[in-house]
Amino acid sequence: MQPDVSFVIAAYNAEATLDRAIASAIAQKCVSVEVVVVDDKSRDATLDVARSYPQDVVRVVALAQNRGPGGARNAGLDAARGRWIAVLDSDDEVYPERICAMIARAEQAGAEIAVDNIQVVREDGVAEATMFPATYLEGLREISLASFIDGNLVFESRFNFGYLKPIFLRRFLNENRLRYDEKLIIGEDYILLANALAKGGRCVVEPATGYAYHIRTGSISRVLELHHVEAMREADAVFAQAHSMDGAARAAFARRGRSLRKAASFLSLVQHIKTRSPLKAIRTALSDPAAVRHMGMPIAVRLRKVAAQFAVGVGR
Repeated sequence: MQPDVSFVIAAYNAEATLDRAIASAIAQKCVSVEVVVVDDKSRDATLDVARSYPQDVVRVVALAQNRGPGGARNAGLDAARGRWIAVLDSDDEVYPERICAMIARAEQAGAEIAVDNIQVVREDGVAEATMFPATYLEGLREISLASFIDGNLVFESRFNFGYLKPIFLRRFLNENRLRYDEKLIIGEDYILLANALAKGGRCVVEPATGYAYHIRTGSISRVLELHHVEAMREADAVFAQAHSMDGAARAAFARRGRSLRKAASFLSLVQHIKTRSPLKAIRTALSDPAAVRHMGMPIAVRLRKVAAQFAVGVGR
């Protein structure tokens, strides 16, 4: 019998948190569940943890070589058999009634995608505020391509939709040949959902909180570097070539492009400061002043100090 949902858990060196993720997936109420764990060539005991569960409870895919988050998830998507797909990060967890509520919301609207609210949990286990105010999601109801792109302006969006953890109708993904971009280390979630929306998928919002996002020091999703931004710009260029957009989506896409450009300038600026290259830092700031302004005063102050130190050095 086909499961209602397949949880795809891509795991890399996740021995400390994988049990929690798997247990939360198994504990879903009112739906039949399949759990697919993809070990991305871990160097710790992740594979042993995954294989400690009976095969009829957790299916394990062991990759022969590391493929990164997108590649590991794609392997899980290919192995999944459920009607719906839910991607669960190996260091996060989901609440018991999450999938039931999301599927009900999606099927009532005839939608292929559903998202919900996210609980932020600190490393010490203390729950912080939810990612989005409940009233905001209640008023949103559905996310269009334009609103989704607008919610992914780097360093600028009021509420960052890039953190959303959608569930997808598996048939819709397969019929439209939608998979993760394996070249992206950060932003692979964004481009998959953007592609799905551009292909005509409807995304409804379940305002309840169903996903627990655990903050972890050193997580790649929290460390944005210049090469990540450049890869996102390349992926956006491919997206623009592949899809036609309405006026609202094109305007949002242009705003996102500007935000990525400013983010690239800012990260380049920071890189020059860290490597003590004041001339390059000043040149970058002058070529794109908005990159400094919209990042706030602390960086601007640091830059002025570097420039002042350089001026003193020249005077000598």
